[in-house]
Amino acid sequence: MNIIVCIKQVPDTQDIRINPETNTLMREGVQSIVNPFDMYAIEEALRIKEKLGGKVTIISMGPEQATEALREAVSMGADEIVLMTDRAFAGADTWVTSYTLAKGIEKLGKYDLIICGKQAIDGDTAQVGPGIAAQLDIPQVTYVKKTEEIKEGSARFERMTEEGYEIIETPLPCLITVVKEINIPRLPSLKGKIRAKQAPVVKLTAKDINAEADKLGLKGSPTVVDKIFAPQKRTGGQILQGETQEVVNKLVDAVKDIIIASGKT
Repeated sequence: MNIIVCIKQVPDTQDIRINPETNTLMREGVQSIVNPFDMYAIEEALRIKEKLGGKVTIISMGPEQATEALREAVSMGADEIVLMTDRAFAGADTWVTSYTLAKGIEKLGKYDLIICGKQAIDGDTAQVGPGIAAQLDIPQVTYVKKTEEIKEGSARFERMTEEGYEIIETPLPCLITVVKEINIPRLPSLKGKIRAKQAPVVKLTAKDINAEADKLGLKGSPTVVDKIFAPQKRTGGQILQGETQEVVNKLVDAVKDIIIASGKT
C-alpha cells in the first residue's frame, strides 16, 4: 500500500502576518505549526501501513522552513518526505495549489491512496484535497471519520454528513480528506525524533514537475484577494440585569426605542 499524505505548514494563530503588496499570508520567518487536521491524516496513513504494509510518503508545498513540518511527520513514523519549494509557487490560491501538488504527486509515481486533512486552519476552504483529486482524475471521499476496509483495488470509508454518516465504497487509487474524529495522533518517539533529524528531503521545483509556468503561483491564480482589513470594534451596548420579566421589559423597551429612532413603525 503506497500512501501519500499532503500536509501544510500554517502560521501559528498568534503570529499571522500579511504581505501588504500581495495581500497573501507571509510564511517565511513566521512561527509555524503543522496544520492540525493534517496530523490526523498522517496518523491514519500510519495505521493503514501498520495493518497492510507499504510506505507512507509526506509531501508539502512551501518555503524551506516547511521542512520542519515534514520532519515532524518522520518522527511519527513516515517513511519519505518531499518538499515542493520554488519562488514560482508563491502566492498560489487553492486552484493553483491543487494543480501544483497534483503535478508533484504525479512526479512521485504510483500510489494507492492520498490522504489530506479536511481543511487548513489558515484558509478554511477545504478545497485543496478535492482539487487534487480533480486534477488527478481519481475518486474522492471527503470528511472521512473511519476507514472501514481496504482491499485489493477498492476501499470503503465512513464519512460524516450533516444528518449522520454515509458508507462509501470506491475503487483505488483515490483521495480522502479526514476529520478529527477519525483517530488520535500519536506522539513522536525518541527514536523517531533522532531519525527525523537525519531523514533526507526530496525537493521538487517547478522545472522538476513539468508544470505549465502560467498555471503556477500568484500569477496563475484565478482568485485574488483585493483588500484585507480588520473589522471595526463594536462600541456601545449594555448588559441587562434583574429578574427575568424585568429584563424582558427592558429589552422590549430598547427595541421600541430603536424602531422609533429608525423612523419605522
